[in-house]
Amino acid sequence: MIKINFCDFWPGFDSNNLFLKFFERHFPVVIHDKPDYLFFSVYGREHLKYDNCVKILYTGENLVPDFNLCDYAIGFHYLEFGDRYLRYPLFAYYQWHYENLSISESQSSQLLAEDESLTKRKFCNFVYSNNVNSDPVRDHFFNELSKYRKVDSGGRHLNNIGGPVKDKLSFIKDYKFTIAFENSSVPGYTTEKLLEPIIACSLPVYYGNPLVYLDFVPGTFVRLENKNDIERVIEEIISLDSDDTKYLAMLHSKKFKSENNIQKWEEHLKSFLANIFGQPPDHAYRRPVFGFNSFYVEELKLQAQLLERRRRLSSVKASIRNTVSRINPK
Repeated sequence: MIKINFCDFWPGFDSNNLFLKFFERHFPVVIHDKPDYLFFSVYGREHLKYDNCVKILYTGENLVPDFNLCDYAIGFHYLEFGDRYLRYPLFAYYQWHYENLSISESQSSQLLAEDESLTKRKFCNFVYSNNVNSDPVRDHFFNELSKYRKVDSGGRHLNNIGGPVKDKLSFIKDYKFTIAFENSSVPGYTTEKLLEPIIACSLPVYYGNPLVYLDFVPGTFVRLENKNDIERVIEEIISLDSDDTKYLAMLHSKKFKSENNIQKWEEHLKSFLANIFGQPPDHAYRRPVFGFNSFYVEELKLQAQLLERRRRLSSVKASIRNTVSRINPK
């Protein structure tokens, strides 16, 4: 059996670990406290406690992998680094959430029969939790488009419908357009933000990956190419909103390039992992252990310890303040 473990992934990952489900379909893996192979992400520092195992990073964020800390990495950048890197963007991971991204003939007929209702849906939606560290162009575009018609904001950020929605996909399917802006514009970085409106049959208005057309068909959704392009994009949206035939033609167009499908991505991932698992663990190490890198890693471990102490101290102080306020209310 191949002993693996996971750490430092996003909240809720453990309850729906799609990577583990994929691994179990193709490899004899078992979760183990002392793994031979550790899969980790960027949302914590627990991975720094693991030394005697092969470490594989997965990042769905706009971060370049640090190959000083990992033997292998899975991300979205267009990188080449021997057998140590696989491009597997976040939207590919999210494909596992859905049975089939391509529209079958029966589904197409059903959509065509519903064309009138599709054009009579509400105008546009905007669903984001916050604007921390996100490109300001997203909020700016929301405000500019709202001058034409109201854009319903269903997230916690800029909410204007009375509260955040519980189910994003159920919400956006009732809209002709969805503002689908990434947190930042980075080559190769395409997330679920573009995928979700496609699934919900809402036309995406996209900003983000400047190389998005390597994975998706050009002209099949509205795209803001740069921050100086807002006026033109809003004019395109107004034109589509005013012309049902033109809108439906773009809405029903095939978004994914023929080679961009879940089977392709799964084969790439399977081959990447087969190379790693096919070697004895001690042969699969790639990160440097000695030399200056040992000082670099130890420094990061020390920083992680100091940050954890600071977090715990802040938590204790907050608890004391709450206790005092209950005993001596003003």
